[in-house]
Amino acid sequence: MAPSIGRGIMYRTKRELAERALSQALSLLGNNPDKNARYLISAIDHIARGEKQGIIGNWIRDWLAEGKPGREFLSRILKNTHPNVRRRFIARMLVSMLFRDPEVGERCMQEYGITPPYTMLISPSMRCNYRCQGCYAASYKRKDDMRPEVFDRLLGEAEHIGINFFAILGGEPFIYPELLDILSRHNRSFFQIYTNGSFIDKAMAKRLVEMGNIAPQMSVNGPAEYTDASRGKGSFDRVMQAMDDLREAGCIFGFSTLVTRHNIDAVCSEEWIDLLIAKGALYGWLFLYMPVGGNSDMSLMPTPRQRNQLRLAMRHYRQTKPILPADFWNDGTVTGGCIAGGRLYFHINHRGDVEPCIFCHFATHSINDCSLAEALASPFFMAIKEQPPFSYNTLRPCPIIDHPQTMWSIIQQHGARPTHEGAEKMFTTFAAEMREYSAGVREILDAVWDNEDYHDWAPRWTLMCNIPPARLEARRREYEMSSKSQ
Repeated sequence: MAPSIGRGIMYRTKRELAERALSQALSLLGNNPDKNARYLISAIDHIARGEKQGIIGNWIRDWLAEGKPGREFLSRILKNTHPNVRRRFIARMLVSMLFRDPEVGERCMQEYGITPPYTMLISPSMRCNYRCQGCYAASYKRKDDMRPEVFDRLLGEAEHIGINFFAILGGEPFIYPELLDILSRHNRSFFQIYTNGSFIDKAMAKRLVEMGNIAPQMSVNGPAEYTDASRGKGSFDRVMQAMDDLREAGCIFGFSTLVTRHNIDAVCSEEWIDLLIAKGALYGWLFLYMPVGGNSDMSLMPTPRQRNQLRLAMRHYRQTKPILPADFWNDGTVTGGCIAGGRLYFHINHRGDVEPCIFCHFATHSINDCSLAEALASPFFMAIKEQPPFSYNTLRPCPIIDHPQTMWSIIQQHGARPTHEGAEKMFTTFAAEMREYSAGVREILDAVWDNEDYHDWAPRWTLMCNIPPARLEARRREYEMSSKSQ
């Protein structure tokens, strides 16, 4: 047996044993919070070997400590999730965080010169049954969808290079007729589907639980007055009913919220977070409004002060509530800065364009003309991956909104083409406003970085995310020089 094949078999065996151990730990959850925590911590201690895995393991242990919200979170898993879901999504997700197949990584580096990203975002359709204010999805037709065989092929190619966590976006993904049939062929992977909830009823919730490896991300932009204002009257009630159907069926789900200048107070309120918990959401994603596309409106983008408001609120709730809200920009401290360009994630649109980020609609490669690995190894993507963190202060991670014109410079250098009308407006039409915004963010978040505990613990996460120490040190010196000049 060839050594590489032997290592691959050994890795898969270890991973399967790890999944089984975590599945067993999750299946033994009962009514005793202390015992629940001990079961899970013991399982994670058995799995988390190595410095990087240890950092994740330590965070989980701390979150599960007595008096911390992780204890109640485990009780919510027991109450709200079916055993099939615990086994095929929750255990698999934890193991995926703690395990990376070294043989696959070595092969990808030798053959393509890349390290496989953690996740792939893909939009098989841009169509939607809603007609939301300012959204372009209404202009797409069935003929614009990605061909099912291409969608299936892409998932297979991604799995071949070590990706088994996928985010499915749109449009509205459930409008794509072949969606669940194709995902069912990839039952060793797990999926988040970002949805408005209108296609989810009791029958759909039951099917998702039977599959076990799918977690809907319920798109809701705050209480009814905000969600209905953009999506139409009744849309809030429909997504709330979908959450009820998912919870009653035992399907894991989260929330996805677009944060604007107008709804931020509502989505940061304790009443709103408590409602999401009561409905059964275990985690969620919060995204700042970005002026992307032809109908973009800069006045909807949260101000620098509001961005810090969001940071403080979500950090507080993670420390005090049994829910895990992830703040896409303010949590750059955990990912070592920008994750785009295949460093940790990338996006493929319905046409097959391979984009560095869900908010950066530019591409040099299409999967219709090359393999997925070839697209990830493109000079465009490599240029993006080789620069993070763009600042030592990883509270300001984004090369689009925090470091104006940085991404635009890379786009122009590599001749990347826009994949959507108006894609360049952030870099051209709104250039002056973006510079003003980033200056305001810098003033606020540099003070946070210097005066709060981020300065101590964030660099450890940065190194864990494969940022070379020499690059991190160079960014530290740049940051100190820049701070002195202010």
